[in-house]
Amino acid sequence: MGQLSLLLSGAAIAALSMPALAQQASGDDGAEGVRADIIVTGEKSARTLQQTPTSIAVVTPEKIERETLITIQDVYNRTANLSETYGSSGFTIRGISNSGVGAGGQADAASVYVDGAPIPKWALYGGPTDMWDVQQVEVLRGPQSTIQGLNALAGGIVITSKEPSLTRWGGDARLLWTEYDGRTFSAAAGGPIIQDELGIRLSAERRNDRGLIRNVTRGGYDDALKSLNLRGKIKWMPQAIPGLEAVASYNRVRRDGGYLYEYARTDVPNYFSRRISTGDQPSRGKIDSDIAVLNISYPLADRLKLSSVTSWNRSKVHSRIDTDGTAQDSQAIDNRYDYKTLTQELRLNYDSDRLSGLLGAWYYRRTGSLQQNSRVNIATPTSTIAALLRANGATAAQASFLSTAYAAQLPVIPVTYFAQQPEKVETMALFGDGRFKLTERLTLIGGFRFDHERNRYVAETVTNFNGTLPNANFLGAAYAPVIALINQGVLGLVSDASSPLAGTSRTFNAFLPKAGISMDWTPDITTAFTVQRAYRSGGSSQNPARAELVPYDPEYSWNYEGSLRWKWLDGHLMLNAHVFYMKWKDQQVTAYFGRNAYDYNTVNAAGSHLYGFEVEANANVARGIDLYASVGHVRTKFDNFDLPVGATSSVDLTGTQFPYAPRWTLAGGINARFGPGFTANLNANYRSFVFTGVGQDQGQYKVGGRTVVNGRIGYETGRWSLFAFARNIFNEEYMQYQYEAIHQAILGEPQTVGIGASVHL
Repeated sequence: MGQLSLLLSGAAIAALSMPALAQQASGDDGAEGVRADIIVTGEKSARTLQQTPTSIAVVTPEKIERETLITIQDVYNRTANLSETYGSSGFTIRGISNSGVGAGGQADAASVYVDGAPIPKWALYGGPTDMWDVQQVEVLRGPQSTIQGLNALAGGIVITSKEPSLTRWGGDARLLWTEYDGRTFSAAAGGPIIQDELGIRLSAERRNDRGLIRNVTRGGYDDALKSLNLRGKIKWMPQAIPGLEAVASYNRVRRDGGYLYEYARTDVPNYFSRRISTGDQPSRGKIDSDIAVLNISYPLADRLKLSSVTSWNRSKVHSRIDTDGTAQDSQAIDNRYDYKTLTQELRLNYDSDRLSGLLGAWYYRRTGSLQQNSRVNIATPTSTIAALLRANGATAAQASFLSTAYAAQLPVIPVTYFAQQPEKVETMALFGDGRFKLTERLTLIGGFRFDHERNRYVAETVTNFNGTLPNANFLGAAYAPVIALINQGVLGLVSDASSPLAGTSRTFNAFLPKAGISMDWTPDITTAFTVQRAYRSGGSSQNPARAELVPYDPEYSWNYEGSLRWKWLDGHLMLNAHVFYMKWKDQQVTAYFGRNAYDYNTVNAAGSHLYGFEVEANANVARGIDLYASVGHVRTKFDNFDLPVGATSSVDLTGTQFPYAPRWTLAGGINARFGPGFTANLNANYRSFVFTGVGQDQGQYKVGGRTVVNGRIGYETGRWSLFAFARNIFNEEYMQYQYEAIHQAILGEPQTVGIGASVHL
């Protein structure tokens, strides 16, 4: 943490000396002057960041360029109270994973939207979330259930791509190359087809990466990557219909690369610099994603606007991984996801001096299925075998002796597992959000959402024993009938996990209110306090060992939040701060029932709370120099864990922390312009330790904190630039996850140096 502390200390010292510098800058014709207000749209109303009490971190095109941000994961690592989880599989907002914190349930707790379309969680690690030709990224921290509804209990991430110009033709191109044979070719171009009325923009990015983890069994690199991202946008503002605006977009992604996480072996010397894997099966993730969005708006009156947003997307994901990680053909997972999502929103926005807000209706439908084709090894359940023997007349000593001897012959039960799980989720909602100015300074905030959801979950499972049973005579002829009985019991356990096609339907209604108050103490200082309810929908989960569909209910939370917006020196220094507390109940967690390692399903059994804060600051220190810094802190705790009757889980969550919930996230950087056209950026981010597991023994799954420093230096003119960049300059060696028992870990990105060139026309 030392390098980041030094960087942030420098930023603080510069900020303290800023008044004189800012006065000097404001009096200089060449100074950057007052910072332009950032307009945020993630709450479906165009407001400045200063006017928005929600905790929103905004990533602008300037930040994307200066820090060479390539993927959404780069944004995760540079934002307060936002962090990666297991490899690239997801993220946490304020300590809450986008897929929930109790390893139960199917609904998301946070979502990523691209141009208004929600991206399925299983496509996040390689879907349309790269940063090329992106206009803005907004990270909304805290529940967004009133505005976003489904899958927004923790917050959301809104990505908006660049729109076509109606006035001039132009284009952008970029080439990146890194020392590990990573090559990225990016281009975008567009302009008016009909001047001031109809415009188009096309963009493309091709990424090729050799990879870092060399497979010494199969050859090649497990994390080699090839991807192609294509996007087209058309904007129409017909002069014959003043005020009408329509934007249609289509985004196509084809990605063939590593699995959503990649293990490297830790039982070799210098494994950070010599990253290898030994799996005999491919570890790959192939994603085909297609998104179409149509956004239409039209003013019905002077202050009233009608908007319609229609989105359709299809995600096909094929994920394969060698789960034993060895050269033996033992275990492997092969999953195929094929889902289609349709959304339709109609919204009325009203904006006057005293009253502003929106009313809307929303429809969401997701259909598709997951197909699993896996080979797994289940630890032979000696306690279950002993109980079988006791039920057939054996003494406790005999049952213990025979079950232990049998497990020595068959330590694991090899099983082939095929399952298909069709699913349909439909949600309809009415929502509203508004503000009423009681006085020139005091504003009331209110909102609501009524969600009605129907979901149907279907499952079919076929399991088969995939090995050789112990010879019935291995303990002698006297025990042969008993061993034969155990063999039949093992086959019975495998057979019990098979089930014919069966389904369940669930219906949920949720009312989600929001209330708050905002005070403008001066034109530059605003505080606000809000309270709102959020939820994560229920459903049904399959118990793999018993082949049963088990229903579970929604979970709910109340969130209390205070905010501060403060501008100094005509906008040369801006500070945003938030403090929050959340109380959560009926949380969906995984409960085990003792038959074997796959005897589990989702139940509502936990309650928890979390609290913390985030502070973000930006400062124009002097001509050509600006600083930025952020700090986030969150504390999470499971308050209770009450399992249903029959559960035998040894994992007690009471008093433990959420997985992948860093207590501290810090980031900071400096941008500088000097000489005739030289630019430089130095930035760093710190994440404190996290627990990668849950339960009373989660201390065994602790991953230490890390500080990563990055930089870029270049020369630019009005039309082109050349630059060099470095990621993880000091080659910080860190892990995201470690599985010591099998000597495997997910390792952080090493020091990487690259060069690039860009053209802007």
